[in-house]
Amino acid sequence: MIKDQEHVGIIGVGIYLPSERMTAKEISKKTNGNWEEWAIREKLGINQKVVPGEKDGTQAMGVSAAKDAIKSAEIDPADIDIVLGIGEEWKEYPLTTSSIYIQEQVGAKSAWAIDVQQRCGTTVAALQMAKDLLLGNKEYDTVLIAGGYRNIDLLDYEDPKLSMMYNLGAAGGALILKKNAERNIVEGSHLISDGSLARDAGVRIGGVTNPVTKKNIDDAFKLEIFDVDHMKERLNEVSMSNWLTCIDKAFEKSGRNKSEMDYLAVLHFKPSMHEYLLDQLNLDKNQTTYLSDYGHIGQIDQILSLKLGLESGKIKSGSVISMISAGIGYAWAANVIKWGSIK
Repeated sequence: MIKDQEHVGIIGVGIYLPSERMTAKEISKKTNGNWEEWAIREKLGINQKVVPGEKDGTQAMGVSAAKDAIKSAEIDPADIDIVLGIGEEWKEYPLTTSSIYIQEQVGAKSAWAIDVQQRCGTTVAALQMAKDLLLGNKEYDTVLIAGGYRNIDLLDYEDPKLSMMYNLGAAGGALILKKNAERNIVEGSHLISDGSLARDAGVRIGGVTNPVTKKNIDDAFKLEIFDVDHMKERLNEVSMSNWLTCIDKAFEKSGRNKSEMDYLAVLHFKPSMHEYLLDQLNLDKNQTTYLSDYGHIGQIDQILSLKLGLESGKIKSGSVISMISAGIGYAWAANVIKWGSIK
């Protein structure tokens, strides 16, 4: 039985949500009429989304979420051994390490820290890494995963190629994992990445290849899709099958049947794709949370969905949860978590 084996459980969940919101009507206005309000709601699945306030920096939101998770876990932050930063690269100060900043701000004096990055796939990947670090090292007992996200700042709503990103928002999220915790066990995970999509989307101006100059400053630091046709064709070809493969493999590694899934913690994407995925998994809308009132907050989506699922009662003691993610680059991931006590 799992309680007699080395295992890792989630003992704390933290979320920070800025207070400001952008409505579908406001998004429509920003597109200069390219997208009407009804289409923002029905086609893109956005009623409103979370937007950052003046003090809601990427790292600051990660700190707030981490403090929330520490309070949830009822631990002394000095007991944290490792901090895995899952925040985005768009942050208060480039070339600062977010995890080390979070470590200092929450009082994790005994920890070492490192940033992890896989775009919107980072949380699921970090959970796998945290589990492996804990089970593979006798000296480690507790890991904090935390970060913030506000890539909404990089959006050009007048670029019609970016409609798939109009849902980007802002928030912070955190999880605390403990070796041999007797609850909320992290089981199997599976991840896939496809390097053929590595340069299909990103920030074109603002890096080494295209530095910021006086001439291009107005176009700098904007998200762009570099190769629209290739990205669309390749994602249509492999994306859903890769997701389903990750889910199948994660359940197989957990020694479970996929039919045991009680709740799907999934990122925000268009309603038609969301409904198709639920149909493929034989799930109904009460077994997930569609983030139409929050938007897509990158790698924080899975943590937010977990929090909302717990608050709504959709996740109960004994529930089998699967977190799934996809990140530009492109990467897909899924895991299995058995919620509740193992006693």
